[in-house]
Amino acid sequence: MYPGQQQGPYPPQQPGPYGGQQGPYQGQQGPPQGQQGPPQGQQPYYPPQQQGPYPPQQGYPQQPYQPYPPQQQGYPQQPMAPQQNLGEGQMRLDPNLSAGQRELVVQIQKTTKVYAYGFVLGIPLTFGGAHYGITEKPIGFAGTALGLVGLVVGVLSLMKAKGLKEQLRRLTPDAWRSPAAHLPSARKAATQAAYVNGVLVLLSLGAVGYLLVKGADWGAYGNSLGFGGLMLAAFIPLGMGIAAATTIPQLLQVVPAGARVGQSLYSVIMGLGALILFNGIKGFDPLPIAIGGTVTAICLGAMSVLGKATKRMRGENA
Repeated sequence: MYPGQQQGPYPPQQPGPYGGQQGPYQGQQGPPQGQQGPPQGQQPYYPPQQQGPYPPQQGYPQQPYQPYPPQQQGYPQQPMAPQQNLGEGQMRLDPNLSAGQRELVVQIQKTTKVYAYGFVLGIPLTFGGAHYGITEKPIGFAGTALGLVGLVVGVLSLMKAKGLKEQLRRLTPDAWRSPAAHLPSARKAATQAAYVNGVLVLLSLGAVGYLLVKGADWGAYGNSLGFGGLMLAAFIPLGMGIAAATTIPQLLQVVPAGARVGQSLYSVIMGLGALILFNGIKGFDPLPIAIGGTVTAICLGAMSVLGKATKRMRGENA
């Protein structure tokens, strides 16, 4: 201690720009051991921090760092659908399908293959065997019996596939009445699609009649094998016409699935029309050219109309 220096409760301080006191921000390590803090009721003095060359910006608080971006609620990420082996082929299902939907799709594909085999083998054997039994020998009726067995298997598989499709449709939004059914544009689009599918029914029946009439020129009625093949060929558009007729009540209830089914059926009829057009061009016959070209043009226009109607029934801008 030097003369003239007052002894107080705090340790001696060096002079500085703020009264010589060193605050906790300049390396002070606290009071010495055994020394008490400031008296009760008084606060210690802390000098203000020295600002840098750039003043702090106000109004932009620093956000904490997030290592992983937050996921949006209500949109769970769907896993990619694995490749499914169906028979001899390989197909990739829609990745937007859920696990239950993918399982139903695989079951429908397998059941469809069974009833397709049943009809493809059953119809020619049934009609061809009956033709052979009537025109040639009674042994042909044995083929009719085998064909009936195939048809029974096909019908049972068709009923099973229909039930599976109903289950799948309950899981898809297009199988239900459109949420935009109250809009005049959606109702108008549904009515328009119903008329278009009605034309599809007429085209299918016309295709059946065309095949039955042309079968005489092809000589299909003169032999059992040709007759069985002709009946199989006529059954295909007949079945599509029946399927198109079942979509009309759905469309009148503003169900978009009816328009999607109509699009698929029109594509098959368009293939048949293109085949007729090609045969007409090949044989330089104006009648098949006119029929095939008309059918192909009608199918293309109908598919475009049904696609727009589907979007309007969903509430989308078409």
